[in-house]
Amino acid sequence: MNSTSPSFYGKTVLVTGGSTGIGFAAAQDFLKQGARRVYITGRDESKLIRAVELLGNEARAIVADVADLSQIGQLKDRIEADDNQLDAIIANAGVAHYNALGNTSAADYAQIFDINVKGMFFTIQTLLPLLKDGGSIVLNASIAASKGTPNLSLYNASKAAVRSFARSWANDLKGRKIRVNSVSPGVTRTPIMENGLKMSGEQIEQFSTFLAQSSPIGRMAQPDEIAAAILFLASDAASYINGIELSVDGGLTQV
Repeated sequence: MNSTSPSFYGKTVLVTGGSTGIGFAAAQDFLKQGARRVYITGRDESKLIRAVELLGNEARAIVADVADLSQIGQLKDRIEADDNQLDAIIANAGVAHYNALGNTSAADYAQIFDINVKGMFFTIQTLLPLLKDGGSIVLNASIAASKGTPNLSLYNASKAAVRSFARSWANDLKGRKIRVNSVSPGVTRTPIMENGLKMSGEQIEQFSTFLAQSSPIGRMAQPDEIAAAILFLASDAASYINGIELSVDGGLTQV
């Protein structure tokens, strides 16, 4: 491969939560940069089918809910059956819901932590045998891990755990030369606003107005802008970057 070749030429990548939003944008970019195969996962088969239609023949969709450990095992079996090893794992699957302290149920807690924390942990642990030595793991955290946003304590804490995983796993996987980094998006215009946070169009517009005043960049991110950071961390261009949190937030938490 010469220096002008796409940076993921011939490589195989897994993107969890890849049917929409940041995950889909990352899968699309991996393919544009020459990936031989990109696996995407999600819970909604119809969304996955639509995503693959857009991504093309090199994409493969696997229905998998990361909160269900048996489905994570089936994901591993499917990739193994294809006789594939992975060059990179992008652990992007996650959910966001409001919770009010004093009125939060055990089911509310489980819904967030089973996907964002337990699901991420066991996704990586289960798939490690398929990840090549020298490979890369990128975890999708959030600037929420460093903030105290009201009525989001479960989500904030779950993303703090994700950030911590990147630190610990960078050491745990030192012997295999596998790099582990986290990307922490700022406010990004994805379907999670409507589907998870249940925001109305008016509320999203009000949030945009707030960011125009409070964020140095003055706007929300688009999914492809976060995907660009994910691809960088997964690529050989980031070969000496390990264990970090890369905040991609337009300066919102930086200045």
